[in-house]
Amino acid sequence: MSDYQPRLDDIQFILNQVLRAPERLAELPVFQEVDAELMAQVLEEAGKFVAAEIAPLNRCGDEVGAQWHQGAVTLPPGFKDAYQAFWQAGWASLTTATEDGGQALPAVLESVLYEWLSAANHGWTMAPGLLHGAYECIKHHASEALQAQYASKVGTGEWLATMCLTEPHAGSDLGLATTRAVPQADGSYQIRGTKIFISGGEHDLTDNIVHLVLARLPDAPPGPKGLSLFLVPKFYADGSRSAVHCERIEEKMGIHGSPTCVMRFDEATGWLVGELGRGLNAMFVMMNAARLHVALQGVGLLDAAWQKADAYAHERRQMRAPKPVGVKGEVTDLIIEHPAVRRILDTQRAWVDGARVLAYKTGLALDIAKHHPDAAQRESAQRWCALTTPILKAACTEQGFHGASDCLQVFGGHGYVSEWGIEQNLRDARIAMIYEGTNEIQAIDLLMRKVVADGGAALHTTLDELALGLSASHVHEAQVLDLFAQLRALTAQALATAQAPDGAVRLSWVAGDYLRLATLALLAWSWTQIDVAVQALPATNDTATRWHAPAAALRAWVLPEFDMRAQMVRTQCIRA
Repeated sequence: MSDYQPRLDDIQFILNQVLRAPERLAELPVFQEVDAELMAQVLEEAGKFVAAEIAPLNRCGDEVGAQWHQGAVTLPPGFKDAYQAFWQAGWASLTTATEDGGQALPAVLESVLYEWLSAANHGWTMAPGLLHGAYECIKHHASEALQAQYASKVGTGEWLATMCLTEPHAGSDLGLATTRAVPQADGSYQIRGTKIFISGGEHDLTDNIVHLVLARLPDAPPGPKGLSLFLVPKFYADGSRSAVHCERIEEKMGIHGSPTCVMRFDEATGWLVGELGRGLNAMFVMMNAARLHVALQGVGLLDAAWQKADAYAHERRQMRAPKPVGVKGEVTDLIIEHPAVRRILDTQRAWVDGARVLAYKTGLALDIAKHHPDAAQRESAQRWCALTTPILKAACTEQGFHGASDCLQVFGGHGYVSEWGIEQNLRDARIAMIYEGTNEIQAIDLLMRKVVADGGAALHTTLDELALGLSASHVHEAQVLDLFAQLRALTAQALATAQAPDGAVRLSWVAGDYLRLATLALLAWSWTQIDVAVQALPATNDTATRWHAPAAALRAWVLPEFDMRAQMVRTQCIRA
């Protein structure tokens, strides 16, 4: 099968016609020079780079994989050259501040770039995937001395970075971490401990690797409040190597081109980032940025699987499909004519398109929250980001895996063998449901910390904002308003249940179902926005007809799930 190809027309339509991104960005003084033409130029060049330099390495990366030998890790052929070309061309620093060598462009452009990179080559993209979060963490929490030494190097991608959280006994519960940091007279710390599942902990892509490590001082209290964050480079300024060792890399189901390392810190010298005992606060700058990128991994991997399945369905001949009533002429024996195949492809297309609207809206919101001159606009954007980040991370990655499985089904037995490449999409997609906070944790975060914690205020305000402009006289918009009303009612029941002695247990049973309800309601809303944009196009326009089938699939095959999930939530909730 051919390599993944970014399709700029689809992205342009969503950014320009659906979200009116250039108009929203024009409200921000910092982006006065960023218009639709500039955005198109950036994305066009990004698409060319991804298609020419990154996508062709995907199969080799999977088959050869990262190689470990006596503590050194070598990445698959072509990976290093591609990465050097990537950062030197400025793709790693799209949103980095100009004073740190970046281009200070909008976050939504970076969102599109990383979606395409993940779709083209997930294993390779793991390397720069944490750069933005690491840069923001250093920029906002490190001392001036550390910023001077590391912000530009990480911000431009000249040096790569890691996020060292997990330990053999401490995965989702980071409060169990035991890695020690002992203060030294010169203000540095000696770091000792072992971290596992460290993406890119050791490699040959860059001259240095900057490790951001959670550890606790000897007298720190137990639990998460005792954790602090430290910066430990692979190499120090004088060229000496730190006492950080890669003991091995994991043999994994997928993303073979990315080394998942076991890292041992043997009294390695490091420096405090942020305040003592507030390491998680500093680290969450990285984690929240990473969660949006992981959501986009799900979108990109699903789009890659869909591209393969769609191309195959237009070539594969089998038995003649049933002829729809009213269709003139003969129906061919291409499997694309079969309703079962058409349903799979149109349904996954509906997920990709709708999720892009929500993810790109979140990318825009990141910049609005940071730069908009109006405080109310900043508050609204921040509320949207906080509420939708766990939704997008969980929903997009779940669909990325299960949707890729459906796309594999289009191939029949050919999908199960490696020749066609679709099985790699499935294997690579699975990890995204686990890392950066498992999807179950995202669901609990949404329901307990984002909804119950404030009595549903943020959710209700967000739904009010989304409902503006929707008309009950329009059949599809009326459906969205009805889904919003049901979600509000179920939220009221969840709030009542939270007050019960066993409320936390009851809600934990159905947190995933509640997140799915919110996802479906938002997905339905995103398609009303697509509908409005499509209606503004000439009826005969190819762009207009492109969106009809997935819109129909959403309403026929996706949204009916809402009633099932709602009933599941009701079974655990007290009637409000």
